[in-house]
Amino acid sequence: MNSFFTKRSFFTGLLFSILIAYVDHYSTDVIHASYMAIDHMPCGAIFIFFFLVFIFNSLFKIIQRKTGKNIAFTPGELLVIYSMMLVASSVTEMGFGSQILPIISAPIYYSTPQNNWENLIIPNLKKFLVVTDKEAVKYFYEGLPQGMSLPWKVWLIPLSFWIPFILVLYFVMICIASILRKQWAEREKLVYPLTILPKEMVEENKGILPRFFKNPLMWFGFSIAFIIGTINALHFYFPTFPQIQLVRSIPIFRKTLQLIFRISFPVIGFVYFVNLDVAFSLWFFNTIFKIIKWMFNIAGIVSTENVGIYGCSGEAIFAHLGMGAMIMMVAYSLFLWRHHLKDVWQGAIGKKIDDKEEILSYKSAFWGIVFGSLFMIFWLILSGMNWYISILFLLFSFIIWLTLTRIVCEGGIPTMVATTISSAQIVSMFGSKNLTPLTLLALALTYVYAADLRTFPLASSAMALKIVEKSQTNRRVFFWFLFSAIFINIIATLHLQLKLAYKYGGINLNSWYFGGGPQAPYKYVAEFIKNPTLPNKIGWLSRGIGFVTMGILIFARQNFLWWPLHPIAFLIGPVWLMDQLWFSIFIVWLIKKLILKYGGANIYYKFKYFFLGLPLGLYTCAGVWFIIDLFTKRQGNTIFWI
Repeated sequence: MNSFFTKRSFFTGLLFSILIAYVDHYSTDVIHASYMAIDHMPCGAIFIFFFLVFIFNSLFKIIQRKTGKNIAFTPGELLVIYSMMLVASSVTEMGFGSQILPIISAPIYYSTPQNNWENLIIPNLKKFLVVTDKEAVKYFYEGLPQGMSLPWKVWLIPLSFWIPFILVLYFVMICIASILRKQWAEREKLVYPLTILPKEMVEENKGILPRFFKNPLMWFGFSIAFIIGTINALHFYFPTFPQIQLVRSIPIFRKTLQLIFRISFPVIGFVYFVNLDVAFSLWFFNTIFKIIKWMFNIAGIVSTENVGIYGCSGEAIFAHLGMGAMIMMVAYSLFLWRHHLKDVWQGAIGKKIDDKEEILSYKSAFWGIVFGSLFMIFWLILSGMNWYISILFLLFSFIIWLTLTRIVCEGGIPTMVATTISSAQIVSMFGSKNLTPLTLLALALTYVYAADLRTFPLASSAMALKIVEKSQTNRRVFFWFLFSAIFINIIATLHLQLKLAYKYGGINLNSWYFGGGPQAPYKYVAEFIKNPTLPNKIGWLSRGIGFVTMGILIFARQNFLWWPLHPIAFLIGPVWLMDQLWFSIFIVWLIKKLILKYGGANIYYKFKYFFLGLPLGLYTCAGVWFIIDLFTKRQGNTIFWI
């Protein structure tokens, strides 16, 4: 694996970073099929990578053997290509691409006499950040009349302000990932379960195919997921064809809650590689929070506070509990990393430190974070925030992003959100009465990049650095590979979104991204402008309880060898996605525990191919049926959601 960062891997990665935008948006918006780039393990990237490695590169190897020409990609080059697709996927849909255009145009389109946005919202918006041309916005949502040219110009001014901010934000995320790589990968030795599949797929032996594709257990797992997905797709086309249900639920606790039993092949496949204590803690804490919710329901304990629609199903108490826990987690992590951060500081001030293996020198990464943060603070102030609100918003946002990145890299769950978002925490802490309408609307605009947190570049960049860890030379150039993939994908995504919206009408595309999603922040703010609130005392109490509880869990984990509960599971225990995924985590935890107990490490190692085959089979099935649906023009055939 000597060859990683070559010209052809760069340009192929760029090409596929554009391709992932088209695959995702045609699937999500036009075909209304599977989400291809919604999570930390992007379905579309794995689907494309499977065909590149299994079919095309195998053909290249055959031709190479016959002609002697070096046309096949090396394993290192393939990993670089996948890494570029991975970071591109983190911004093409829920992370940014599907959010920005509808959100910056929604106030004009969805303003009605009933919601009174004409008086509550529009006058308080910074006009250079939104689109105000009523005709252009109307056609964006309803489709462009035949023969009329697309109004590109009305979008150029707001996007010329938004794109620099977004690029600086993502640059800072890559800087943080670069600084933390050594601490997480070498000192703490995190597993990074979501990086195992692509690395196994390219591991070569003497034949044409990589060893991974010669393993019968892998194809057994692949076949199970692929066949079940295909059966359900055929049921969509032919309703008389049988369907295999992968989710059931039963009412519990006097029908106050639903206990969901979902089989998620990606979750089962990836959590197999997670530490047993972590896997146990994930489903255990979710169970504990279900019991707590039931006790609250019985006792009538409830918070009526409006914390928006993101996080743990709008349950304010648990949202604030999670925020307090995340603050403690990051505070303890900074203490734990103190020796490493000392090295970073030494490098930042010009002292000689060994940082050759990082994609950015410690000096570049540290000052990149500092000056990037100053730029973002200045930009947020221009958007309408008070200076101290902008600082607090960024601080909370990076605490959430950093915590979720840790959960992804250690917990191996391919799809996850936090209990809350930064903007909701600020409104709760200060009370909307103490925040100006300008500040509230500036916080609403952060929904573009800091609300739907199922994917973001900090997590994907951290995984990308792990994926290419065997590269020995020229690693600094990898920064430009990653940043270029993000940039080219953003341009491709914005161009594609405008073309699709004006062709089909945004309201005919994805109903969430063009309907409920862009309205959510403005409905949230309008309510607070009409009915101002004071600082929420229950929120402050809940954050304090979360902070203390997390501290106790960390102390127990660090000081008692017998302690089975891992603190990161407490952070996401009450999240709605955990309600969906707990059963799959429980299943794989039980299977792994039995394998290690009765079969040992050798059996555990052999079965890893079966478990890697499960997500690969499902992602491939989703990709194949996307192509079929595209040609047949059938809509709504969703193979993969969670």
